[in-house]
Amino acid sequence: MFLLQSPQVRELELFTSMPQAFRRPERSAWADANRGGAITDAFLEGPVFDAAGNLYVSDIPWGRIFRIDAQGEWSLVAEYDGEPNGMKFLDADTLLITDYKNGLMRLDVRSGQVTPFLERRNSERFKGVNDLIFDAEGNLYFTDQGQSGLHDPSGRLYRLRPNGQLDLLLNNVPSPNGVALSPDGRVLYLAVTRGNCVWRVPLLPDGSVAKVSQFFTSYGPSGPDGLAVDEEGKLLIANPGLGYIWVLNARAEPVEVLRGVAGSSTTNLAFGGADRRTLYVTDSTHGRILRATLATPGLALAAGRAG
Repeated sequence: MFLLQSPQVRELELFTSMPQAFRRPERSAWADANRGGAITDAFLEGPVFDAAGNLYVSDIPWGRIFRIDAQGEWSLVAEYDGEPNGMKFLDADTLLITDYKNGLMRLDVRSGQVTPFLERRNSERFKGVNDLIFDAEGNLYFTDQGQSGLHDPSGRLYRLRPNGQLDLLLNNVPSPNGVALSPDGRVLYLAVTRGNCVWRVPLLPDGSVAKVSQFFTSYGPSGPDGLAVDEEGKLLIANPGLGYIWVLNARAEPVEVLRGVAGSSTTNLAFGGADRRTLYVTDSTHGRILRATLATPGLALAAGRAG
């Protein structure tokens, strides 16, 4: 009988923590709705690197975007009336943000100016957009999570083409969250937080999806959140309820587990460093960035072409 080997378990190390001067131990509308009213001085998400090696992260409850340099020093890039989550670069100076409150927003990282990119679909507001990724052709895939879950499996996955056409690919997801693409761009991985799993979404040549399946099943109080893929096609999953990063092979077998300190809420992740072998992880509720060095580089992210 074949027995699956236990995955290697390693501890994530602390890279940097949000300075006390930036923390806001106050009540917020976002925390009232999403954290049971608990005082949340920061909630970090959306890590992404620029070409110079700076790490950008979002702070959802306070509508802030921060830049963190290679030495771990923080600076405030923008603060606005929004709830920013996932981020990817449209070009060298422009971040595209999935903003739960406002839809898709655009940030000029030089000036700090935030402007609308796509606020509504056919005049209807989104449920609450969450995360995004571009493919090699400039198509943008993004999730519309809202408050969906097993009680209301109505979360959506969209594709925005470079010509502005918006396609609704899925509308039956119980809490769609992070998204990632396979190295050949033919499969999209979709974190389904309230279903505590990851879906595998084949992307067909005619632009449709079919034979969507459940690829990985987790457990615990809060399911998969952010996703990333390495150059070998391994899928990395941030699991905040466990404080884990799962590293899965092509058969969805965990080959490595990266673990934060007790109580960590590992929400999202991005590869950085000159060789993209260092994984950076947002520990959202503690305002920390954790990291680990991996053997395989992360897959290079495509930049957007839309708009």
